[in-house]
Amino acid sequence: MGRDAAILFSEEGASVCVADVDGAAAEETAARASDAFAVTVDVADAASVEAMYAATAERYGGIDVLYNNAGISPADDASILETEPEAWQRVQDVNTKGVYLCCKYGIAYLLERGGGSVINVASFVALMGAATSQISYTASKGAVHSLSRELGVQFARQGIRVNALCQGPVETPLLLRIFGDDPAAYERRRIHLPAPRSSWRATNRHT
Repeated sequence: MGRDAAILFSEEGASVCVADVDGAAAEETAARASDAFAVTVDVADAASVEAMYAATAERYGGIDVLYNNAGISPADDASILETEPEAWQRVQDVNTKGVYLCCKYGIAYLLERGGGSVINVASFVALMGAATSQISYTASKGAVHSLSRELGVQFARQGIRVNALCQGPVETPLLLRIFGDDPAAYERRRIHLPAPRSSWRATNRHT
């Protein structure tokens, strides 16, 4: 999702900082965009996030949009009865603290420009829970959703829009790993799709 978003921003004329904990992946994505550069960042580390924004502002003269997409959903994040405190915290550090840090240090740059847009990637599980239990991930996305609401209220009069994307299941490597390890997980998640996949395909053949 982050890669596709970076490329789409670029296609729409934006200059993009592609930031990832995997520097090689960031470089690969930046190479596919027309005006982009790559930064290795750990979104759970304040100094790393600050350095990312400083490098972006120095390169482009300012920042107008934050797209906060980094997230993890490891196998040991499961039922609340099975998920250990260490697994819980590891997800919270990336999914919740990461968005907090990226907004904390990023919004200051938007204010310097007189406004801008913050896009935080949450999930449909923030609104309705997960059919396949992933307790820390679900809680983290609920936090992102609520955090986005509060920031939207706080900064609306300063010209900053804050939105949370609560998308349904998206075919990403992360999700495919879950399905590959447990085919029954796909069937449980499929109930959240408003139309059967076969019907979606049939519809799209005629549009």
